[in-house]
Amino acid sequence: MQFQENNRVAIELGDDGVAQVRLTRPDKMNALDPEMFERIIQAGQALHDMKGLRAVVLSGQGPSFCAGLDTSNFGAEPSSDTPPLTERTYGNSNKFQQVATQWRKLPVPVIAAVHGVCFGGGMQIASGADIRVVAPDARMAIMEMKWGLVPDMGGFDLWRNLVRDDVLRELIYTNRQFSGEEALEYGLATFVDTDPLSRATAIATEIANRNPHAVRGAKRLSNKMADFDGDAILMEESLEQHSIMRTKNQIEAVMAGMAKRTPNFEDV
Repeated sequence: MQFQENNRVAIELGDDGVAQVRLTRPDKMNALDPEMFERIIQAGQALHDMKGLRAVVLSGQGPSFCAGLDTSNFGAEPSSDTPPLTERTYGNSNKFQQVATQWRKLPVPVIAAVHGVCFGGGMQIASGADIRVVAPDARMAIMEMKWGLVPDMGGFDLWRNLVRDDVLRELIYTNRQFSGEEALEYGLATFVDTDPLSRATAIATEIANRNPHAVRGAKRLSNKMADFDGDAILMEESLEQHSIMRTKNQIEAVMAGMAKRTPNFEDV
């Protein structure tokens, strides 16, 4: 899918295979209106099949990552052609879940760079990333209970392996705001950094210098790890390794490591 330039999401693929994906509605703190949902999903679809892609950095333009749902849309009637929430329109997800779960479904690692406000739907989008780098003074919350709702954009699926059960329940039930430093303590941040975008880009660049076939295989295994039993995940490891061993990229990784030079991989 060819990604069309728009005023909600921007994608820039570097020569190193790292895609900078930015939410570009800074005047509204990248709040999620109907067009934002559509554009984020389009971005995910474009990234899924993008040639030369090795890693993604997901960030928000302007003062915040994402303020969650655009409250100006709360009173709007749903479109007559909007499928019911229970309809699985994107594999295992509905449209609203897909904007968060699609980052976990991408074949390459996604690193979220979180600053400013990260509320509600924004929190769930960030949680879809493989790795989250968060500013220490970021303001974060699982906000839906404030509006009399339950989190329903994939959060429960994404948080279950990140946050201790009782901590997660308290954050959901109270919609309490917490900082980036607290997010690290809870498991909702991987790293805390005053410049999350630079740190996220550095991580993505390091990943981009690994065998892209091995990185994709490792992400597939990571996604299966929580749901497969021991016997099944052991077999999955063997299958992935069997498909990679003695391939051109795997041999190049060995040769480059031995020679202490930058590897020259063939992209997927």
